[in-house]
Formats: sequence, structure tokens, C-alpha cells
Amino acid sequence: MNYLNKKIMFISVLMLIPHATLHAADLERGKALHDENCISCHAAQLGGDGTGIYTRENRKMESYPALDKQVRRCRDSLGMPWPEEQIIDVITYLNQNFYHYKKQ
Repeated sequence: MNYLNKKIMFISVLMLIPHATLHAADLERGKALHDENCISCHAAQLGGDGTGIYTRENRKMESYPALDKQVRRCRDSLGMPWPEEQIIDVITYLNQNFYHYKKQ
């Protein structure tokens, strides 16, 4: 297989991979987005600094897909214009700091 054919094949394979898979999450941006948009609502619900919603005994998140779904639900209900990359940043921030689920 010549170089050009290999390059075309490589690019074709990359096009089949979902964009979210190619995005390396930015944890700092995820934390900033979370702190600016999420924490005040959580603090209003539970008091304190709001992060207790993630560590409470009866927390609702039980898997990575559930966390993904909840972040998207909150984003939609608050009307935040986050593109896919920012959603992934917030999900990754929450998962790495509070949940530690294996991504499915």
C-alpha cells in the first residue's frame, strides 16, 4: 500500500470516530463551567458549598452514562449554550473529582 492510500485510509478511519472521542477534556474549563453555572443551584438545594450533592449518601448517579445524561439535562434546563466539548469537560471534571466511573 503506498503512502497516499495509507493516508486516505487513516483519514477515513478518523472520520468514523465520534468527535467527542477526539476531544481531550479540559478539566480546568470543566471546573470553571461547573463553578460558574452549576454550584449555586446545588448550594440552594443542599446548602453549604453545593458539592455535597455529589457525595451525599443517597446520590442519584450510579454510572457514567447516568452522569452524562444528568449534566445534559441540567444544561438544557438552564439553557446553557455549551457545545459538546464543554459538556465533556464538565462531565470529565465531575467524574474525576467525585464519581470515578469507568467511561462506557
